[in-house]
Amino acid sequence: MAENAAKRLKTDSGVVAIGTHNGHFHADEALAVYMLRKHIPTYANAKLVRTRDPKLLDECGIVVDVGGEYEPARHRYDHHQRTFSTTFPERATKLSSAGLVYMHFGKQIIARRLSQPEESEQVGLVWKKIYLSFVEALDAHDNGINAYDAAGLAAAGLEKKFSDGGFTLGAMVGRLNPNWNDPISEDPVAAQEAEDKRFELASQRIGEEFDRDLDYFTSAWLPAREVVAEAFSARSEYDAGGRIMVLKKQSAPWKDHLYTLEEQNPEAGKVLYVLYPEKPTPDAKWRVQCVPVTKDSFQSRKPLPEAWRGFRDEELDGISGVPGSVFVHAAGFIGGNKTFEGALAMAQKALL
Repeated sequence: MAENAAKRLKTDSGVVAIGTHNGHFHADEALAVYMLRKHIPTYANAKLVRTRDPKLLDECGIVVDVGGEYEPARHRYDHHQRTFSTTFPERATKLSSAGLVYMHFGKQIIARRLSQPEESEQVGLVWKKIYLSFVEALDAHDNGINAYDAAGLAAAGLEKKFSDGGFTLGAMVGRLNPNWNDPISEDPVAAQEAEDKRFELASQRIGEEFDRDLDYFTSAWLPAREVVAEAFSARSEYDAGGRIMVLKKQSAPWKDHLYTLEEQNPEAGKVLYVLYPEKPTPDAKWRVQCVPVTKDSFQSRKPLPEAWRGFRDEELDGISGVPGSVFVHAAGFIGGNKTFEGALAMAQKALL
């Protein structure tokens, strides 16, 4: 295996190499390698060297998840040493190699995508958001950190209703490792090459998911910030208490931005319902969506009236007293009307 790595270093003289460990691979180094090769020009054509040989790692331009060193000045990004305790700014989760690479190179990645300076407010917002929404979970997974406090769950007598362990990105990467009883070539070079191919596939797969988040947060989530801020400032037009927010032209990702605006304006009160057209056309139907207690919660701050739930069309018209009703979900978290006026009337009645 070391022979194979050494051969690649010698034959690719002058080309920067990225070093990581061989053997069983995980999501964190798979993503770390992808971010460097796909998004950082210095490493765009870098060769991958998977080894634990310190001499071979010393020859690499950057090393992730192996080597027992965290020295950014030398581009060494391992997190396995006993003394390591680095976290992302304002977070408590210990970083993995994915988090280390993202912390040091993420702003460069986002700045290139937005064509803005790394120090800009927009880059900083997206940098933090992608860490919270994507990278932090990989850091926790690799470091054995639970999303919930195990002692607290036990004390409350809470148990999981089903297993979701196979549903994570970490599990997806893990399944790309060889099975324990898969045949292995007796030629160590061929065996390492086969393992490296699996790693390359894993790196590409998790990298594609990272790129989808990068695309979403730079091209959809960030532009929605201004749209939601405008709607938030106009709430009193529809309810004196500011409990109804209207996205006039079309729906946009509103939850994150709404919660942030509410935190920044605690005196403004809480929004209970968000109205938006199903599509950006004059004849579009309108939705009334309840604001969840938290972004990922299925519990609404104020669900639509229980008497409306599960009914549709003319029957719902009669029950709600609002013409043009289309539906109200059985769980009460969303409803619809044929017109904006009808949707607003539904929301205003639901406030009572």
